[in-house]
Amino acid sequence: MFLFHIGFLNIEWVDVLDILLVAFLLYQIYYLVRGSLASRVFLGYLLIYLFYLVVRAIGLELLTKILEYFMGVGAVALIVIFQQEIRRFLLFIGKSTAFANNRLLGRFLRQPTSTDKINEIKPIIEAVRAMASEFTGGLLVIKKNDELDKYLQTGEEVDSVLSKRLFLSLFNQYSPMNDGGVIVADGRIKAARCILPVSDSDDFGNLGFRHRAGLGMSEVTDAAVIVVSEETGRISLAIEGNLFSNIPASEIEERLKKYLFEKGKK
Repeated sequence: MFLFHIGFLNIEWVDVLDILLVAFLLYQIYYLVRGSLASRVFLGYLLIYLFYLVVRAIGLELLTKILEYFMGVGAVALIVIFQQEIRRFLLFIGKSTAFANNRLLGRFLRQPTSTDKINEIKPIIEAVRAMASEFTGGLLVIKKNDELDKYLQTGEEVDSVLSKRLFLSLFNQYSPMNDGGVIVADGRIKAARCILPVSDSDDFGNLGFRHRAGLGMSEVTDAAVIVVSEETGRISLAIEGNLFSNIPASEIEERLKKYLFEKGKK
């Protein structure tokens, strides 16, 4: 059954649904890549594809063949260029499905949480508060679910219990370990002086290297990253590609508890 007619075209409900789904998919892709270099690459590829459709409709066979070959090779290139964005999109899908939130399967997909784990945040917050008051710069990564092994391997192994004094010692300006990030996982300080991925988002062009590294780490993993500014002493929190700046230490603690340990909350 036709919904309506436009000239010689017969529009059905399925066609409308198809258009809406494609529009939603394109919007989600744009949302993931906006403000980055990848957004320009995506726009350029989209324009070439539209040009290809026009050329094919006109009937220019030679140019159509050339563009078809380019589109085929370009699809592989896009997978390489957009690997981080694709990962973020799949992570978004995984978090949005009932499958990932199923209580029975949650035992296999998540580690159990407890009051002890929540209390592990205390020495982190105490250290961050002291660093902010002393204008000591810091970059602290807290593992959630994603494995951070490849980032741990770039730094110096510590494998110590969580300690305010140790955090302050690692981030001390005279310490050889103060460059890079400190990674906390499984209730322990795993490594220091770790190299983190730097965000290339144009939305945060005024940020320093430490903040861009914290933001970049939150874009490629689900870890929470705390950044303390050496110049202003302000505390920032990066979660899932979002940077929350100038937050009090008490609010950082509450946000971390909700994001890391309370199911269904961020």
